[in-house]
Amino acid sequence: MKINALTLAVAATLFTTPLWADTPKSGGDVVVTYQNDVATLDPAIGYDWQNWSMIKSLFGRLMDYKPGTTELVKSLAEDYSISADGLVYSFTLVRGVKFQNGRELVANDVKYSLERTVNPKTQSPGAGFFSSIVGYEDVTGGKSTTLSGIKVVDDQHLTITLSAPNATFLHIMAINFASVVPKEAVEQWGADFGKHPVGSGAFSLAEWKLGQKLELVKNPNYFQKGLPYVDKITFEIGQDPTVALLRLNKGEVDIAGDGVPPAQFLQFKNDPASKQLLVTGNQLQTGYVTLKTTLPPFDNLKVRQAINMAISKERIVRIINGRAVPANQPLPPAMPGYDTQYKGLPYDVEGAKKLLADAGLAKGFDTELYVMNTDPQPRIAQSIQQDLAKVGIRVQIKSLAQANVIAAGSSKNQAPMVWSGGMAWIADFPDPSNFYGPILGCTGAVEGGWNWSLYCNKALDERAAKADAMARPEQQAERTEAWKKIFTDAMADAPWVPIFNEQRFTVRSKRMGGDDALYVDPVHVPVNYDYIWVK
Repeated sequence: MKINALTLAVAATLFTTPLWADTPKSGGDVVVTYQNDVATLDPAIGYDWQNWSMIKSLFGRLMDYKPGTTELVKSLAEDYSISADGLVYSFTLVRGVKFQNGRELVANDVKYSLERTVNPKTQSPGAGFFSSIVGYEDVTGGKSTTLSGIKVVDDQHLTITLSAPNATFLHIMAINFASVVPKEAVEQWGADFGKHPVGSGAFSLAEWKLGQKLELVKNPNYFQKGLPYVDKITFEIGQDPTVALLRLNKGEVDIAGDGVPPAQFLQFKNDPASKQLLVTGNQLQTGYVTLKTTLPPFDNLKVRQAINMAISKERIVRIINGRAVPANQPLPPAMPGYDTQYKGLPYDVEGAKKLLADAGLAKGFDTELYVMNTDPQPRIAQSIQQDLAKVGIRVQIKSLAQANVIAAGSSKNQAPMVWSGGMAWIADFPDPSNFYGPILGCTGAVEGGWNWSLYCNKALDERAAKADAMARPEQQAERTEAWKKIFTDAMADAPWVPIFNEQRFTVRSKRMGGDDALYVDPVHVPVNYDYIWVK
C-alpha cells in the first residue's frame, strides 16, 4: 500500500509555518463514511489505506511524523542514538505511557511487538520491513521466536542491532507494523485481536458493529497532552459515496472517506459551494495491474510485455476525469529515483498481437482480472478488458470487496491479474525502497504478502540491499541512482502494467477545522484524525 506522501523537499517548503492559523478547539463528534467495511485493526496485519489512519490513531510507535508532513519526529521514543557504524540503535522510551487497558508500556512491549510482526504465524504482510534486524532469518525460518538483535536494557531502554546499515530504519520504526501492542491483550483475543485492538494511541475502539459502524473515542490517558481534539469519531460503513456527498452537504457527514466519485468530480469541483469542501493533495502513488508471473501464460515475458502494450493508459486517465498522469514505471514522478528518461513499453496494439503470436498464443487466451467493487474501479477494469479483447485476451472481471481482492491477490493459485485501484501502492514512507520490498521484492512474494505478481528477482534483491546500506549522507546521490536502475531493470521483466499516478482528494464539511494537509496527510492516510478538530 501505502502512505500518501509528499517528497521531503516539498514538505520542507510547505510546512515551515504552522499548519493552521486558527486555534484548535477540543470536543465534538465527527462522522466519517466508507462504502466497504474495515478488514482488521491489528497493526501487524492491516495494510490498506482505509484502516491505515485508524490504526495509527489507536497505536503508538517509536517514531512518527510531524502532522501533515514527511518530517520524522520522536514519539514513544523520548530519545535515540545511532552507533558510528550505523548498526546499533539505542532507544529511550517516554516514561508513563499507558496502554488503553491501563498498563504502562515498557521496552519489553516494543520487543514483543516487533517479534510478533516478524513471526510467520502472524502472517504479517509487513514482516519483510524488519529483515535488517539481526535474528530475522531465524524467526522467519522457524528456528526462533525472538529477534536476537533486540536487547531490553530495562523498562525504559532497548537496543536494536542491524545486520547491515539501513538508510530507512527510522522510517520503518514509524510505520504501522512497528506499532506497540500489549502481549496479554493479543493472547486474550487471539485471531480476533484485530476486532478488539488495544494500543497506546490517541483513540480507543469503543464499538464495532460489522458492516455498520465503528466508534473511536478519545483516550483520556494519551501521553501527548491536549490530543486528540475530538471526543468521538463514528465511521459509518456501507455508505454509497454519492449518498455520502449529499449527506455531507446537509451537514450529516463530516468526511466522505471515499471522496468524490469520478462521474461527479467535474461537477463537484466546478460548483462554487462544493469546491470549497474539496481538499487536494499530492501523493506518492502508483496504480498498476499485477501479472502473476508464476501462473501460465503469465510466466512468459512476451505475454506480460504484450499486455503492457495493449492497455491504453490515456483512456483510463480520462475515465477518472484527468485526476492522474499515465505511468511507465513503478515509482511515481515525485519520488527520488524516478527515471525521467525512461519511456517504458509503448501503447501498440499490433506490437502486442505480434508478441502473443511469438509466444504461441496468436488466438489469445482466457483469464481473470480482480478489481475492488467501488467506483470507478470496475469501470477501469472494463476499459482494460476491452483493450485486451482487441489482442485476443478474453478477460472475466471479478469485482469484489477490497478485503476479498487483497486475499485473492496474495494467493498462489488465484487472481492472475489484479487492478490495484483503491488499493494502489501509496508509500509507507517517502523513500524509493518502499516501492520495492513489499510489492516487487522476494520478501513480499509470499502468501499474505502484497507482491501479487509473486515476482522474485534475487539479483535485484541483492542490489536493493546494497542501496539500502548506503546510510551516510554523502552516499545519497549514489543511492538514488542505484534505485533508479533497480526499478527500470524490474520493468524489463514486466511483472506489472503501471497505469497512472493519481492525486488524492478528500471532502470535508464546513464545520471541520485544521489545515488541509491533515486531510490528505502524507503518512496518516487518508486523514490525520489526531489533529483535526470541530470549529
